[in-house]
Amino acid sequence: MPLGGAESDERQPTRIQAINRGVILDAALDVFSVHGFKGSTVDQIAERAGMSKPNLLYYFRRKRDIYAAVLELTLDAWLEPLEMLDPRGEPIEELRRYISKKLELSALRPEASRLFANEILAGAPAIGGFLSTRLKGLVNEKAGVIRQWVGEGRLAPVDPHHLIFMIWATTQHYADFDIQVRAILGEQVGKPGFREQTAQAVLSIILNGARPRV
Repeated sequence: MPLGGAESDERQPTRIQAINRGVILDAALDVFSVHGFKGSTVDQIAERAGMSKPNLLYYFRRKRDIYAAVLELTLDAWLEPLEMLDPRGEPIEELRRYISKKLELSALRPEASRLFANEILAGAPAIGGFLSTRLKGLVNEKAGVIRQWVGEGRLAPVDPHHLIFMIWATTQHYADFDIQVRAILGEQVGKPGFREQTAQAVLSIILNGARPRV
């Protein structure tokens, strides 16, 4: 899924090349999530990656190519759990799995969530086409699954698109607004079990609203 006009190289990378690309992209995620695309430099990314600028440019010709590759990895990771929403599964359990995975991704890679949020706030210059094509298609497909569950009486009569939006907003809140959460909850955030308590609270609130009425 090439983004932002990045050129793809169909040659299979060696193991060392794959490792170095991974190091660069991890470093770039850290830099871009703090400074944004415009405020970041290739020098900063190279320093963070622990390599020279010429060595980095061997793998990526431009800053925009690095940025596009980081976003591509982020979006692939985020879309996989939604793609796995199984129309043949039990609706509440399928939603539970999806919400839990989204919370896990936000907790493990908060930088990726913040990078994505910054890209959207900037007007999605690198992923605008992706949002209106692949993402729209996938969301519409899964909204159809949820709509089917509602029609079968297996979920409460909720709007499928807004349910998905609510899941995104809630699960990504703990990454994008981490400072705000910590300011309000204080030391509680760092205590053992906080992630599990958070997941339980979010799951209870969303799933209780989606459960079929009896």
